[in-house]
Amino acid sequence: SFVGPDISLAEVLSSSGSMGPLQGGMPLSWKDTVPQSRYIREAGVRQFLSTYRRVKDIENDRLFYGDEIEYSLVKVDEQKREVRISLRGGEVMEELNRRETNADNRNSYGGCTWHQEYGSWMLEGTPAMPFGGYTSSLLQVEHSMRLRRARLYKVLPEDEIAPTMVIFPLMGVGDFVHPPAAPGGPASLSDSVPDSCINPHPRFATLTANIRERRGSKVDIRVPLFKDEHTEGEEVLMDCMAFGMGCCCLQVTFQGSDVDESRYLYDQLATLAPVMLALTAASPIFKGKLVDTDVRWQVISSAVDDRTPAERGEKSSATADDRCAGGAVSRLSKSRYDSVSTYISDTAHATDEVSAYYNDVPCEIDEKIQADLIKEGIAKPLARHVAHLFVRDPLVAFEGAIEELDDETSTEHFESLNSTNWQSMRWKPPPPQTKCGPHIGWRTEFRSMEVQLTDFENAAFTAFVVLVTRVLLVFDLEFLMPLSKVDENMRRAHKINAVNTSKFWFRKHVVPGDQNESKARPSRTESDECEEMSMAEIMNGKGSFPGLLPLCYAYLDHIKCDDTSMIRIREYLTFIQKRSTGDLVTPATWMRRFVTGHPEYKRDSVVSQGIAFDLLHACNKIGLGHRAEPSLLGDVVIAPISKVANDTHLHSAASEEARVKLLDQIKRRATLADGPGSAPSAPLRKRMRSCDQG
Repeated sequence: SFVGPDISLAEVLSSSGSMGPLQGGMPLSWKDTVPQSRYIREAGVRQFLSTYRRVKDIENDRLFYGDEIEYSLVKVDEQKREVRISLRGGEVMEELNRRETNADNRNSYGGCTWHQEYGSWMLEGTPAMPFGGYTSSLLQVEHSMRLRRARLYKVLPEDEIAPTMVIFPLMGVGDFVHPPAAPGGPASLSDSVPDSCINPHPRFATLTANIRERRGSKVDIRVPLFKDEHTEGEEVLMDCMAFGMGCCCLQVTFQGSDVDESRYLYDQLATLAPVMLALTAASPIFKGKLVDTDVRWQVISSAVDDRTPAERGEKSSATADDRCAGGAVSRLSKSRYDSVSTYISDTAHATDEVSAYYNDVPCEIDEKIQADLIKEGIAKPLARHVAHLFVRDPLVAFEGAIEELDDETSTEHFESLNSTNWQSMRWKPPPPQTKCGPHIGWRTEFRSMEVQLTDFENAAFTAFVVLVTRVLLVFDLEFLMPLSKVDENMRRAHKINAVNTSKFWFRKHVVPGDQNESKARPSRTESDECEEMSMAEIMNGKGSFPGLLPLCYAYLDHIKCDDTSMIRIREYLTFIQKRSTGDLVTPATWMRRFVTGHPEYKRDSVVSQGIAFDLLHACNKIGLGHRAEPSLLGDVVIAPISKVANDTHLHSAASEEARVKLLDQIKRRATLADGPGSAPSAPLRKRMRSCDQG
């Protein structure tokens, strides 16, 4: 079976967190990590080979999928009209998991699992079990998301909220944390963010410090300001990893039937990543300013950019350090957090001509690793992918867990690189099988979407991406296009209101080979061509391209989707259609309008405490279903969410407390007339009926 007792979604679908597994040993400083870097990279390759040999023949796995949503805790001062991030993420997570452990449904669709995140004000919620491959499961997604929100709010005090916003708008502005703390610290050296914002697990502070020390300076995040009538300055400058890794997102992971299917989905969905980033745009504010972008992606990319000046292409007198990947001087065209740089399926490398056409962006690789993997029987596209991941150094190593690991059974060194290449897609080989543990197959993670204000929106986009994967597989379609076009789409997705103002490159014909044939083409043909389309055209169709939404409907019709499921799925797809055409706005557009229309706004791009206070309250109420916003949701009504306890049990055995309470209540129904010395022939019920008749 895919899952078993006491297996969380994180274990099943992720097998490692967004930044790798949390170890128990002490993490090494960068100075102590460098001498271990070569060994870790070489061992990581050995671990990948061992894993691949063990699981390469897995086939016929069924579809399982799951979502991950990140939450931010916010402290609210109603008297002063101020908001601050609440650094209680770990405490709240422990309490939530304690309650889940005590609940009977922890291993069912009614259960939730809570995980650590980078920020000490953050936590991540997932369903306790992955969703199955039935249309009815698409309805369970929203139920699970609502349950998570309700359970989170149950453990929060009255002065804390947890709206699903990408970034806290006053991050890095003045006194923005609770409890108060001075900016900086040994990990970040930030001028505006205290180290207390970093998760207290030693891994996260070490990660922060090691990125800074490897690059030779603090991270350098620059976002252009939104220009209003009285705006001063050109950029918002940020100097701390927390500005990026403090962003919340919506991620979806799928299990493929085998390794080839997982590689195919990786490639096909990579072309959709920028489109879905733009369609879910929700990040118009950074460091207390309206900015000239609507999405988070480039902020995070800069926040974890560990490249040295030489690797970034800047002039440098640094000499090569043979202990580091590429000597720490070889040119690297992208940050560790960016769009993919190579396709990994055989389709995208069918011939040299096809490979050159699709894989037309710089993709630095470790030539020796690629050659060694090919020699060991790994397909060249996959060998290239792994060799590309391993041009980076491991960022965190743990004392006592380097040469001590068994490369035949461990994957920790491989994951130390795989899980810290934060690309728009992530390919996940099956983790080591544990005794009596679940079977976990080949997985693909879709990573570009921004978290939305409501569970309806998050569920709609999750369902849509799941449906697109089925469309691709059942109809055997092709979304591939040159990666240079994908990268260009990623740049265009950053524009304000990109949904309505930008055009995106997309494939003209989605049937591979000749557009009238379904067989694979031997070389590049006219069907490989792409053109610029609006978001509405990508979703609803243009010319010979049918559109993603009509394809989803065609699939649902093909499988004869049941009427009950179809009602809600149609609401999801209609919502996405309306957002793609501009009939409904993105959260970013709604927030920008909220700020610029606020009575305290001075047309200077500044988001004051008062504006932020009202904005967070509004976002929180929208998420809880306590405030309607037709411009965001149209006629969709969000059922109110209240602070509920974990599911109330339907007890089959009476408790002593309940029995005593009931007996006391029953005894109070009697009268003195039925007390000592009374005749048994005239009980209360009989007398009452006599009175009624009289």
